[in-house]
Amino acid sequence: NSMHHHHHHANPYQRGPDPTEASLRAPRGPFAVSEQSVSRLSVSGFGGGTIYYPTDTSQGTFGAIAISPGFTASWSSLAWLGPRLASHGFVVIGIETNTRYDQPDSRGRQLLAALDYLTQRSSVRDRVDASRLAVAGHSMGGGGTLEAARRRPSLKAAIPIAPWNLDKTWPEVTTPTLIIGGENDSIAPVATHAIPFYNSLTNATEKAYLELNGASHFFPQTPNDTMAKFMIAWMKRFIDDDTRYDQFLCPPPRPSGDISEYRDTCPHT
Repeated sequence: NSMHHHHHHANPYQRGPDPTEASLRAPRGPFAVSEQSVSRLSVSGFGGGTIYYPTDTSQGTFGAIAISPGFTASWSSLAWLGPRLASHGFVVIGIETNTRYDQPDSRGRQLLAALDYLTQRSSVRDRVDASRLAVAGHSMGGGGTLEAARRRPSLKAAIPIAPWNLDKTWPEVTTPTLIIGGENDSIAPVATHAIPFYNSLTNATEKAYLELNGASHFFPQTPNDTMAKFMIAWMKRFIDDDTRYDQFLCPPPRPSGDISEYRDTCPHT
């Protein structure tokens, strides 16, 4: 809608100061963050986890994202992402899975159960805009991210990270999807997972593929500024409809130090 592009201040979901390359790569964004643990005994459909949320209530509600770890892993393997993303103005729920061995389809359902808990029952439900939700995950959690987006088309963004899934084609997904792969992933090789997934997203309203130079399957388990920058930009652009972040996604960045490949369906506007 052209109004958004000519009058950025008209966007009711815009949060925080104008972004820069440095602000997107910094260890923390502009919002102070609190966290709260969610006992698996108090929820159904997923295994509990941790909620991270901006403490500021003066700017209205925030969009939210649920994130799943991979096969045999716990949320602690990705926990750096919680405060990092929340500090840019999102509510994040990092989930524990029902079992360490849950497959992607189960992880997808658990991501959706976590979002429903977050928006309907959690103590921070009043801070969340239930119409602006997203999913992400690592490995089988990344495969589950695609499952969740296929199951719930109302999701605003999906970010599969080093995703693994036996299903290679995702034409049912319409959600804007950013896939992040590792060039040297030997567990979910990009040639047989991330790249076919990206190519099959023929009906996603937007899609991008970021491949990290020399990265193994486990790159999301340590703080990664390039991964964080693109996740935040994607979330801002598609959860918050914040066109200030177009500049980081379009035109596509050229391969350079951290990036071995980048594909995108620019322009987003």
